[in-house]
Amino acid sequence: MLDKLSAATVRHRRVVLTLGLLLVVINAVIPGSASTVGQRLLILISLAGLVLAVVVTRVRPAYLVVQPQVPAFATPGPAWTVFFAVGYLGPASMHIGAMVRATRQGTLSTFDVVIDVLWVVLAALVVTWAWRGHGVRLHPSGVRQTWALGTLTVPWEALLAPQIPPAADRRQWLPMRITEPRLIRRRGIPRGRAALRTDIVDAGFLAAVIGHYVAHPEHRAAIGGQAEYERLRAALPGHPAGGSAAGPRAPYGTKTW
Repeated sequence: MLDKLSAATVRHRRVVLTLGLLLVVINAVIPGSASTVGQRLLILISLAGLVLAVVVTRVRPAYLVVQPQVPAFATPGPAWTVFFAVGYLGPASMHIGAMVRATRQGTLSTFDVVIDVLWVVLAALVVTWAWRGHGVRLHPSGVRQTWALGTLTVPWEALLAPQIPPAADRRQWLPMRITEPRLIRRRGIPRGRAALRTDIVDAGFLAAVIGHYVAHPEHRAAIGGQAEYERLRAALPGHPAGGSAAGPRAPYGTKTW
């Protein structure tokens, strides 16, 4: 159930966020008692969003999103960031509504402006973070990790196959085994270590995929295509169409968005 909810939220995250923003705008502009009803509704939605954000952090899907237009295979955007953004929009809307009403009444102070603007800026950052779905992308040229403040790109030539962690391993990061540090490219504010996020994807699955392309450079040029992804699935351990047994892991799935 959680897997389906998480996948649906990621797939339609922009629709969910747009509806949340629409509620914020409506609540900010409507007057009087209607605004009170809107605030209560937003508080309930926010609480539900924050609870779901905590719950779905345990979901680690074992599939990649096919992006032929890039081209790339990408980890699905984390569902918990969408729920967190929805949860944050409630308090942000209350501050925006209060600022609008205080402006109409001529009682808006400088302190109120500073606080309310900070809430709006933070809300914009949180929504942008959830909207873009930052994560890990596999390109024909290498592996790229993006986050709100920068990117880390490692060419295939600079990588060794990562160690595949046990199925029960709930690690947040998958260390990359770098052979040529000089080939790494960083943009924006760099992270402290060369590791990939695995709070948004099954760590063993991601390690297996990277290891496959490290070992088979002849397939890298086809990354980003649906046919290549089907071939990759069949070649990975644990897939019913091919590969060797890999313990209790579930077969790796597929998504094309």
